[in-house]
Amino acid sequence: MRAYDPTVPESSAGHPADFATKPTLTGERVVLRPFTADDAPVMAEILTDPEVLKYTGTGADPEMSEDFLRSWYGSRGDRTDRLDLALVDRASGGVVGELVFNEWDGTHRSCNFRTLVGPAGRGRGLGTEAIRLFLAHGFEQLGLHRVSLGVYAFNPRALRVYEKVGFVHEGVEREVLLHEGEWIDSLTMSLLDREWAAHRGHPGLDTP
Repeated sequence: MRAYDPTVPESSAGHPADFATKPTLTGERVVLRPFTADDAPVMAEILTDPEVLKYTGTGADPEMSEDFLRSWYGSRGDRTDRLDLALVDRASGGVVGELVFNEWDGTHRSCNFRTLVGPAGRGRGLGTEAIRLFLAHGFEQLGLHRVSLGVYAFNPRALRVYEKVGFVHEGVEREVLLHEGEWIDSLTMSLLDREWAAHRGHPGLDTP
């Protein structure tokens, strides 16, 4: 996961038409659905969770008020250059995180992926299932060729999940984050459409 910064300008150039459609994706234990403004309170709690702040490389931002987040999440359905979906735990019906495709490059059919999961969604495999659902939509419905991500090297749990669903290590951005006096590397990973077609998120297993 890379730094969460909703204030970065969002370009609408070169977007795929299908990003304008915000699907609901249903799995065994999770549902991915479009955000609404009413999700702001729970996302405010998730975004200030100490583990989320640590592994996204951000600090508590006093300007990220609930009103700001209501506007932010309430406007995700209007974006045609990115796809933001809420991660819902089917057992509780509550939002426990988010998944995002952004930084779309239409010429090369590639985009960035990021996700975060709050305390209520950890340790039960919900994130892994959600990522597989999201990637299946990206590769099989949106026609993506390449999905990339960055993850800080001191986040082994996220690294294991990304490797488990098939992301491949590409390189290292050295010492990009200063955390409690220690410099932390960022690892770059990616997944290609032909790799997804071969294993559909289960590398090492035979896929029919």
